[in-house]
Amino acid sequence: MAQSTETTDWVSRFADEVIEESERRAPGKPVVVASGLSPSGPIHLGNLREVMTPHLVADEIRRRGLQVRHLISWDDYDRYRKVPAGIAGVDESWAEHIGKPLTSVPAPKGSSYPNWAEHFKAAMVAALAELGVEFDGISQTAQYTAGTYREQILHAMKHRADIDAILAQYRTKKAPAKKQQQKPLDEAELEAAEGSGAAGEDDGSSGAGGYFPYKPFCGNCEKDLTTVTSYDDATTELSYTCNECGFAETVRLNEFNRGKLVWKVDWPMRWAYEGVVFEPSGVDHSSPGSSFQVGGQIVGIFGGKQPIGPMYAFVGISGMAKMSSSRGGVPTPGDALQIMEPQILRWLYARRRPNQSFKIAFDQEIQRLYDEWDKLDAKVAEGAALPADVAAHSRAVRTAGGELPRTARPLPYRTLASVADITAGHADQALRILSELDPSDPPASLDEVRPRYDKAEAWINTHVPADQRTIVRDEPDAELLKSLDEASRESLRLLLAGLAENWSLDGLTHLVYGVPKVQAGFAADATPKELPAEIKTAQRTFFALLYHLLVGRDTGPRLPTLLLAVGQERVRSLLGE
Repeated sequence: MAQSTETTDWVSRFADEVIEESERRAPGKPVVVASGLSPSGPIHLGNLREVMTPHLVADEIRRRGLQVRHLISWDDYDRYRKVPAGIAGVDESWAEHIGKPLTSVPAPKGSSYPNWAEHFKAAMVAALAELGVEFDGISQTAQYTAGTYREQILHAMKHRADIDAILAQYRTKKAPAKKQQQKPLDEAELEAAEGSGAAGEDDGSSGAGGYFPYKPFCGNCEKDLTTVTSYDDATTELSYTCNECGFAETVRLNEFNRGKLVWKVDWPMRWAYEGVVFEPSGVDHSSPGSSFQVGGQIVGIFGGKQPIGPMYAFVGISGMAKMSSSRGGVPTPGDALQIMEPQILRWLYARRRPNQSFKIAFDQEIQRLYDEWDKLDAKVAEGAALPADVAAHSRAVRTAGGELPRTARPLPYRTLASVADITAGHADQALRILSELDPSDPPASLDEVRPRYDKAEAWINTHVPADQRTIVRDEPDAELLKSLDEASRESLRLLLAGLAENWSLDGLTHLVYGVPKVQAGFAADATPKELPAEIKTAQRTFFALLYHLLVGRDTGPRLPTLLLAVGQERVRSLLGE
């Protein structure tokens, strides 16, 4: 077996185990890993861990030259449970569809997609394509309505007593639900396995006719609010009544394709049917009686084995206060990809073991995250990064199929954000400023700094509150200029005197930090070790003065970037020359 050179990261370790287990179970056949997603609403960043964990393992297996299939089961035949709050084009009238399959529910108003499931699936498919995730999608609506699982359904009905006995070990009286105080969105943890069919699903135990692990959708109202009243194993005749509309009928299950196995039976049935070797699950599945634990016993009834795979931790978010509620109030992979390049999002999932929780930043932290990434990028290029960091970086920038598209000139994200903030959509102004960052090698067009520039601009426009945006003064602050003491006037004179010869990002950085040093009698290039602590205070005071004179606030974008953005002539005017 070909071994990866990246043996120090969690992905390689799991790949070793999965390859070994696959050889035991199905020697010579492609390795099968799986994810499950329910398009019951916006598919959020917590759900993405359900996909990225097996994707990274599958991609490592591909890198080793082995065949592997990453299945994504779209649980679009699940019931529509509730009307999600805050989704544009959806109101309480959608409650009439509760109980129908997701593919039988209309899409939100204004959508171009044929139904609810396809509407929410499409955004995730687009995000996965941008992230370089290769997968085989399986619609459970298509599988069930085509009769693909007919033999498995009949087998489950034949062995319903065995299934019931397993489920009975875990059935307990449900405690009264406690009303929980809703956390603010920027503190909320996103449940990674939510919507895989587990939450709120009954196990088929209701009904006076006994236990049945199968739920028909009503032939009249299409809802699953049905009760199986009888079943004949020999003829496969099944009778049911609908508790919603009163409809009743008798059908032959060996010809009937309008229903599905209940979730706790459906999931292990698919493990066996698809031969899944690796599938992670959320921490909610670690409790006794959870779908994963129960499935580990039920899968044997179908002649299969439970997949190996880790319980993965929650994904949190920071800085979602400005997120539009029209998308359902939860950040999706598409939302993240609006403000960060796919390499960065892949890196967040690759560098943390599945059992480690982490947060995805939509606030100022994204600038620090990009700084960290750029440092790692440089270390990897120099050959100075640690092996585990090299492995995570490699998984972020490329897949077995090749490199992901990347920004040709990756300028610092915080600089690009500042430029986008100051120029407010004026591309020609943005290019002028970026050209002055390094006059010796200016970009010929904004295309050289895309897509990173576009991501930074989107972050400014969608996640930075209006009162934190930068608006340059139209006129000098005459009152403030008149009130300045001699020391402050001198600091402005020193800055203005050096503008022309230092008009670049590096030059202005040296200049603005150097003015307080020179005023205190030190050389402009004196190091912090050579300076008293008071110099830092003097620098902060000087910076605050410049911000007030330029943008009317105590703080703002980095001063060198701000000065370049304002332009030399206007800077001189606003500083009272």
